[in-house]
Amino acid sequence: MKRSLLGLAALLLLAGCGGSGEDTSCKQDYWDGTYGTCLPEDWVTIDSETLRQRGVPADTLVAFQSDVPVSGQFPTVAVTREPLLQDATPQSYSDASIRAVTVLPEYEELDTRDLVVFDEKVKLHIFKAQPAAKEPLRRFYQVSTVVNGVGYSITATAPVSVEEDLENQIILILRESVFADPEAKEEKKK
Repeated sequence: MKRSLLGLAALLLLAGCGGSGEDTSCKQDYWDGTYGTCLPEDWVTIDSETLRQRGVPADTLVAFQSDVPVSGQFPTVAVTREPLLQDATPQSYSDASIRAVTVLPEYEELDTRDLVVFDEKVKLHIFKAQPAAKEPLRRFYQVSTVVNGVGYSITATAPVSVEEDLENQIILILRESVFADPEAKEEKKK
């Protein structure tokens, strides 16, 4: 679960200075062989070389960032992974991820609701926190799950106040996440 906290720190490195788009439909599919999702309009992929140059930990698979600044910040979504030493269900890993971030300074839970990610019901955890002393308080959206013995956390960061369309864009990215060949997801349903 330390990786959840590292993931939050990574997002702060990515969330540069700088509303949001009106359309929350899929405009571009992303797939790298390990992780895939659907990106709304005005969201771009941050390549791994850029992530490393910014000091983002190696357990970060990919990050996405909105091209549209909100309150001086660019909303960002990062995907991290960690090999698990013990078996865990998607729900137990999700619950552990929620517990891990409750120690962050200025932590306040805003909402927790069920979300289906890669055919597993997990928790979408929305909270405020200030993970770095000199950074502003931020809003986070986090889902965590387990696929084939690997824990994944998908964490978005945004300003504390967000409009509904930005929240819908973030949730679209989280909800559409897949962790294997997309056809394998169809096989899983059968």
